[in-house]
Amino acid sequence: MPTFRRLLCAAMAVLTLLPALASAEPSAIYLVRHGEKTAVGQDPELTPRGQERARHVAAILHRAGISAIFSTPTVRTRQTAAPLAQRTGLTVQIYDPRAPKALVEKVRGLSGAVVVVGHSNTLPELVKLFGGAPGAEIGDDEYDRLYQLLPAADGQVGTVLLGTP
Repeated sequence: MPTFRRLLCAAMAVLTLLPALASAEPSAIYLVRHGEKTAVGQDPELTPRGQERARHVAAILHRAGISAIFSTPTVRTRQTAAPLAQRTGLTVQIYDPRAPKALVEKVRGLSGAVVVVGHSNTLPELVKLFGGAPGAEIGDDEYDRLYQLLPAADGQVGTVLLGTP
């Protein structure tokens, strides 16, 4: 009898999850600005502090059930995404920051949690397009903003503003 009960409970759990899986909506969307960058060159790399911040982002998010990671093609955003990709075994997918609606549509078709690495001038628009509230403008010297967007069944999106060390 205990085995039957366990099987019944497992079947009930799967059945309660089916509507959520069918909707193909991400469980959470994390948007983060790249880490601190050098002032050298047209496509600067991360500074040692920026690399440290990228490792902190990976430490914060690696157990969040991340199913996809997106980054703009710049070196600094790819370097910010790299530690999380390495910890999760995922490949960073490149998106065009000039086509934010295309990214939003692609992400909305995914399930699990999704991470998007972008820039101070692109993240607020992405937050809005996903239905969240971006809050105050991101300053050029602000690198610690991490948004957590939580889509609800009713179509509303909760916005949690987190920080990275």
